[in-house]
Amino acid sequence: MTPAPAPDDTVRELLFRRSGLLEWGERPAPALREGTDAIVRPFLAGRCDGDTLPIHRPVSRAMQAGMALGAVDPVVGSICGRVPFRGPFAIGHECVAEVLRVGADVRGLAPGDRVVVPWSVSCGTCARCRRGLTSKCSTTARSTLAAYGFGPASGDWGGMVTDALRVPFADHMLVPVPDGVPSERVAAASDNLADAWRTVAGPLAERPGGTVLVLGGGARSIGLYAAGLAVALGAREVDYFDDAPSRRAIAEAFGARARPMEGARPRRGGYDVAVEATSGTRGLHRAVRALAPGGVCTAVGYYVAPATRVPLMHMYATDATLRLGVSHPRAVLEKLLAFVARTGFEAERVTTVTADWEQAARAYARRATKVVLRRAPLLAAEPAPAGDTAVPVPAAHGTAAPEQGRT
Repeated sequence: MTPAPAPDDTVRELLFRRSGLLEWGERPAPALREGTDAIVRPFLAGRCDGDTLPIHRPVSRAMQAGMALGAVDPVVGSICGRVPFRGPFAIGHECVAEVLRVGADVRGLAPGDRVVVPWSVSCGTCARCRRGLTSKCSTTARSTLAAYGFGPASGDWGGMVTDALRVPFADHMLVPVPDGVPSERVAAASDNLADAWRTVAGPLAERPGGTVLVLGGGARSIGLYAAGLAVALGAREVDYFDDAPSRRAIAEAFGARARPMEGARPRRGGYDVAVEATSGTRGLHRAVRALAPGGVCTAVGYYVAPATRVPLMHMYATDATLRLGVSHPRAVLEKLLAFVARTGFEAERVTTVTADWEQAARAYARRATKVVLRRAPLLAAEPAPAGDTAVPVPAAHGTAAPEQGRT
């Protein structure tokens, strides 16, 4: 085995400065603090759908004012700060990494292992973690969340677009990528892919061969992953609604039936499972009202108003279930990765921009459905990628034109 490189005094990390502006910064190199820690080097990083909110819109001051006026729920401040998304902070919370060093008490990992790092930090042993609520770990959270890439309000964990990252409780936190699975396939498993998995895997297990509705366009990659997973999990019908032709084409490539959002009519009799990925109140109402009796809707968007109206009487009449909340990727990663290994599910179809790691500052600001940054691993054995999908990034920082057909 090639030995891990000697640690440097500092490492680079991608910083969010303000809307439309990201740049490399430096911080002290992470060190092993506890015997259960590991130091990892991300070599693939996916951009979460939620990161596009502050990158593409100057929402920081507006959200601060909204919280002061009661128009934005104050819980936003406990996650993203009293001035939400105020830079600079290290951004990024999806990655596949290689293990560089492990603490003396780590038993299941070694340098060179390929691993997925969940976006939320958890211990694996507290009562909440044992219930599967790993993003609400009572050991690590000092406020609402303990998470990578959200800024100081969610802990001083840093972001995942970095040269090195400290991971506590490493035997629990780090989930090995199965042999033979290309890393690009699970680049979003830290968050968006795992989030999509929870929207359809559990509900379809309870409703084998059920029908699925996905309303896309807000949480863009999550909706597409959900549509593809639903097909792969054996759903009888999967309808995907989105006004972007390019995303509809991806959904159709997975085997879903894709149609524009406006003017489309849900199937008669309703759906057993609905995924609300518009991040809007109108989409939430539409998804809930499209459910068949006993159906379940999972909402994956941000609903920042302190009171989002929900059609409760309709839900009562149809015995509908609405689920929403932060995703708990660590609780599902083994099942998700095993499914990808067993079926060859091509999650990489959703990636629309793959850029070199050195282009991160520009690429992360692209107006695209799913951005993945990549560089070569130093130690990890990497299966050959399915194909070279690298896309050049325009030189004008933060001003790249939108991809055709994407909003």
